[in-house]
Amino acid sequence: MSLEPVGIFTLIIGIVSVLAGHRATVIAFSMMTVFGGAAALLIGSAGIQPGHLFLVFLVLATLTYHDKRVAAVKALAFPHPAFWLFCLLAYGVTAGYFAPRLLARTMEIVPLGSSEYPSTDSTVPLGPVSSNFTQAVYVTADLITFVMVVALGSTLSGFRAVAVGVLCFTAVNIAFGVIDLISAGTPIEDMLQYIRNAPYAFHDDDMVAGVKRVVGSWPEASTFAGISLGAIGFTGTMWVCGRYSRAAGLLFVLASIMVVRSTSSTGLFGLPVCLVILYGVCMHRCGGLSGTRTSAAIVLFAPPFMLLLAMGLVLHEAAFRVIYNYFDLLLFSKATSSSGVERSMWNRNGLYNFVDSYGLGVGLGTSRTSSFLVALLSNVGIPGTLFFGLFFATSVAIPRGPNRTLAADVRLAARVGCVCLLVGSMVAGSTVDMGLLFFIMAGLASAVPTDAEAPHPVRHLETRRVRQLA
Repeated sequence: MSLEPVGIFTLIIGIVSVLAGHRATVIAFSMMTVFGGAAALLIGSAGIQPGHLFLVFLVLATLTYHDKRVAAVKALAFPHPAFWLFCLLAYGVTAGYFAPRLLARTMEIVPLGSSEYPSTDSTVPLGPVSSNFTQAVYVTADLITFVMVVALGSTLSGFRAVAVGVLCFTAVNIAFGVIDLISAGTPIEDMLQYIRNAPYAFHDDDMVAGVKRVVGSWPEASTFAGISLGAIGFTGTMWVCGRYSRAAGLLFVLASIMVVRSTSSTGLFGLPVCLVILYGVCMHRCGGLSGTRTSAAIVLFAPPFMLLLAMGLVLHEAAFRVIYNYFDLLLFSKATSSSGVERSMWNRNGLYNFVDSYGLGVGLGTSRTSSFLVALLSNVGIPGTLFFGLFFATSVAIPRGPNRTLAADVRLAARVGCVCLLVGSMVAGSTVDMGLLFFIMAGLASAVPTDAEAPHPVRHLETRRVRQLA
């Protein structure tokens, strides 16, 4: 086991954050999750990311408070969301140990980690792989993250801190994307290797039509674009709802630009879907006395603006040809590219694994796929897919608390962010682990601060205005 320089940095920030309090710790934790291509600790062929190491400090900062310990225990009770996530973890770990051994050599898999067979970038006979352990660690960290965020969100101050943490994550993610763009051929490029030291393949030098792909602090462009979709959903909803509107609006625009510039088919497919979801949020948020001007303006002017833009592109043949060629290269012709053929092969084998394991799955972390849904089916089968569905329904799909308060708008932003992350993962998700950001936002969507402000009924508002006029 070796402690890397980024690991030393993580420990220093963690100690300082714990001394500063739980609000500073959860903000720092949110920012630490951006280091998706870094290994703070190297244990043989496995690496522990800075976000997962920093989770120790988040637990220490949270569970020192009695009320938050009580909230964390309640979060794990049946039928709360964390209970179903725990069931997914328990089943996945159990299947990850027994399935590769009981069903050994009965089928071919595309291994997620290293196996006993030489790496051929193709299929190998089913057997234990190193990622059975690492994925168990990651999903355990997902469960702990979710429970800690729910516990912190039980008070309004902690709830606000988590929301600010997601905004800070978005800012840092954009910053690393910009640094990645401008660092080619400079000393900064060598410094980035300190946060690109995880023991798996990186695609930070890939080019598309002579243009460098943006990976930021992540292993590849599709991962950067996919995680940015969640940030777009969160910041876009916060901007629409008028919460931290200046910062959220700026981050939303910059994140959208970076997704397009990433040259990732995941981003180009997912961004329009996320924008349609945000338009639906605008329609939901524009009515009544508490509706916002931003949402009303978008509902009224976005359709004619998009129509005029489309007409302008059709009439301007040169601009239309450039944009069409860009989308054709990265999206329309993706299925026929070498990467698209390889990813299709991963999904096809994943579905074969699901069928050959009688719907039980070949174990958490065993099989690599290119879609989150296929990853669920192939790795944890029908039981694990059902457990995740129950977790998602109880944490993200079900609204909580009174409408149109600060807490309600932040929960709405977190729910939209989770859905946007899921959109990207359905296109290119290779594992069952959705990443720490997903579970931070899912915890935020599930949290109901006990000291949050109550909404004012319309009649009360009208009476108060009449009194003020009188």
